[in-house]
Amino acid sequence: MTEPPVTGIAPLRDAAGAAEQFGARAERLARMAALGLPVPGATVLDFDTVRAIAEGARVPAPDPSLGPVLALRGSAGDRRWGGPQAILNVGLCDAVLPALVERIGRRGALAAYARAIRAYAVRVSGLDPEDFDNIHYDRMKLCDTLSEADLLAIVEESKRFYADEVEMPFPQTLEQQLDGAVRAMVDEWHGLTARILRESSGAPADAGLGLILQRMVFGLGQGRSGAGFFQAVDSTTGRAAATGRFLPDAQGNDAARGARTPHMITEAERAAAGQTLPSLQALDPDAFAALARHAAALTSSLGDVFELPFTVEAGTLHILDATPVRRSPSAAVQIAVDLVGQGAITREIALLRVEPRNLIETLHPRIDPNARRDIFGTGLPASPGAATGKICFSPEAAMALHAQGEDAILVRVETSPEDIRGMHAAVGVLTVRGGMTSHAAVIARGLGLPCVVGAGELHLDLRRGRLTAPDGRAFGAGDSITIDGTAGEALAGAPAMLPAVPSAAFDTLMGWADEVRALGVRANADTPADAALARRFKVDGIGLCRTEHMFFEGDRIDVMREMILASNGAERQVALDRLLPMQRGDFEALFGIMEGLPVTIRLLDPPLHEFLPHGQEELAALARAMNLPVEDVIARAEDLREFNPMLGKRGVRLGITMPEIYDMQARAIFEAAHNAGEAAGVPVIPEIMIPLVSANRELELVKARVDSIAAAVAAERGRRLDYRIGVMVETPRGALRAADLARSSAFLSFGTNDLTQMTYGLSRDDAGRFMRDYVAKGVFPEDPFHSLDVEGVGELLLLATNRGRSVRSDLTLGLCGEHGGDPESIRFCKIAGFDYVSCSPFRVPIARLAAAQVTILTEGGGHGAEPVNHGDDSETS
Repeated sequence: MTEPPVTGIAPLRDAAGAAEQFGARAERLARMAALGLPVPGATVLDFDTVRAIAEGARVPAPDPSLGPVLALRGSAGDRRWGGPQAILNVGLCDAVLPALVERIGRRGALAAYARAIRAYAVRVSGLDPEDFDNIHYDRMKLCDTLSEADLLAIVEESKRFYADEVEMPFPQTLEQQLDGAVRAMVDEWHGLTARILRESSGAPADAGLGLILQRMVFGLGQGRSGAGFFQAVDSTTGRAAATGRFLPDAQGNDAARGARTPHMITEAERAAAGQTLPSLQALDPDAFAALARHAAALTSSLGDVFELPFTVEAGTLHILDATPVRRSPSAAVQIAVDLVGQGAITREIALLRVEPRNLIETLHPRIDPNARRDIFGTGLPASPGAATGKICFSPEAAMALHAQGEDAILVRVETSPEDIRGMHAAVGVLTVRGGMTSHAAVIARGLGLPCVVGAGELHLDLRRGRLTAPDGRAFGAGDSITIDGTAGEALAGAPAMLPAVPSAAFDTLMGWADEVRALGVRANADTPADAALARRFKVDGIGLCRTEHMFFEGDRIDVMREMILASNGAERQVALDRLLPMQRGDFEALFGIMEGLPVTIRLLDPPLHEFLPHGQEELAALARAMNLPVEDVIARAEDLREFNPMLGKRGVRLGITMPEIYDMQARAIFEAAHNAGEAAGVPVIPEIMIPLVSANRELELVKARVDSIAAAVAAERGRRLDYRIGVMVETPRGALRAADLARSSAFLSFGTNDLTQMTYGLSRDDAGRFMRDYVAKGVFPEDPFHSLDVEGVGELLLLATNRGRSVRSDLTLGLCGEHGGDPESIRFCKIAGFDYVSCSPFRVPIARLAAAQVTILTEGGGHGAEPVNHGDDSETS
């Protein structure tokens, strides 16, 4: 059988600028060598050569100039795709040992030979590494320090063990060892697990692997020798600070393994850690200074900060690689801004370097990464951040605990509007049911509360006041737990926390984003407190004010319930007259806080039964408080209850069948706009949004009454007020009939939470129970309530956009569902021609950065930017 042809080996310099042929690591090493960094000599097998080897081709002979002992390293097309770990000391054998003894001393040479046998046996022949560890540790039991005789005995015993297990001697030529090592790495690359992992990181199914054959340098032996890693910035803060570890008489990543205590890199680091071992700065000031110079040169030339794995052999420094420094979210921001200040990258590239979703972690407290995590339940990460508090099973209990100055975690099966006051009083929320757009998730994100929903493995017994974990542990009211809304975990006790620390770099990056982005970013804000928070995050206005949430403040819920329980229109109007000044005051505060920015107010949306208590006991208490017969209250509640309230009498249907409610709200809006405009000296132009519209006739009926209220208020005030009326598009029919709706609308705002729900026929509160299985099995690429379904819901949005603007070219288009804070969804909105997105206040920075990124990527300016991922390659040896 004829072997397939092989393309051969290329010199390292050929890999410069050719990552698509040789892989990212080879390309990086070539650039480092070209900059004059002390990179050991190397040659490279390109993707085609490795593919040919996988099909049975011979492994090309190595370049003799590299010496008799090599390091074999993988080089994937993108560093995020990982790759097989390096195999070191390839070619070390009996014949080569004497020359190596002369080069690094007998101890170092024997130690390297023992490592070579172990590495080859484990990686190539599939033997158990523990067997070789036992050979080593059996000798260590006899003495604290291995002598040369001990090391020689380990080598000989390792060779005998290998021969017994493999039934052939340990290979004694470079060509034999290299052939086995190359084929082992190729097999690892094509293994099922490796393929799944890299494809989950965005690698194509046919992603190629390059292999680097590099001259072996040794940190083993006497004199100034060792290995370590160096970086010029702190991974937690991103600020300039030389850091890393160094281990004398070591190889590869020994300094990170923990077998021996490593030395710090700097004296400052050593003193801060209270360590007595001298730092690299003290041990080898020349190597330390050279590392700092080389790191600076790489940053200037390659536009990033790097971790440098290095080896010192007999006082000579060798740099083995340069991988972008791992960085926390706040460090990523600091580093990007500093690189612009140094002239290493442009502002546009800096904006592309930061992952928008990670910004949320800079705005919330989080659990210390070094803290012990006693996890008792998991669910969906509905709202980021972490908080510790005492368990409360009712909103009243949370409010009581808050009044006592203690932190509460509200634990519910699921939340409803009547829980809002309890959520305001709590520092975190945990629900057994619910998805990413459930009531608890949406409200918690708006309030900035850490929240975990859909923790279905937990059993909540409200009657007994017990929350039981899968492992049998039970938690009661008052027990201390912690919610990690970023990870979707509930933890027992109070682990150490790290506070949120806003930085000047964060403000600088956000300022650059605002200069670039072409898509507006508004906030979903329901109260003056929400609006003030939104202004802090520099929004372009309020895209959604859900007026129903105002009715749960203070004693307003009682007046609202009086209105709902009224037996006739006259009684209902009395209650509405009492609500009017409350609503007017809220709207006036919103307009004042937003200072002329647009404010979109959605008229009442949820079905009225949501404002009533649910249980018989609670209804009886309400009857007593309102001095009504309990039978009447229960009967009225039953009359309002619906089999499927999400599709029942809510939204515009309330405005048509009970028009006096919307009349009151419209009057409150117009009177507030007049007052706020007079106080500020500039006109206020309110935007009134009618929810759940599916037919233009619905819009016409409500709009006519709103217009008449506006005219009445104008007559009373002696001044006409400009205002805009629009529609919240939440049904597929509303999207399909956008041309009709545009005839009477100044704007269309897409409520993609409900639109997704109705398009899929999925309950957003219940889908979380099986959504992970659906995504895992590839039914959906992503939870459609988390990231916009471009193929289905997105097509409806595009149809609505085209049809609406065909009738009205100046039609304003916005998206106000929770997708407004999702970077991928934001990119879709920009490309689709939307004017703005609206999201919860704490997600506004995410939206601002994502909007800037899509502007850069669609309008140019991002050339040379790397993907916003700063993970490492799978090995740094």
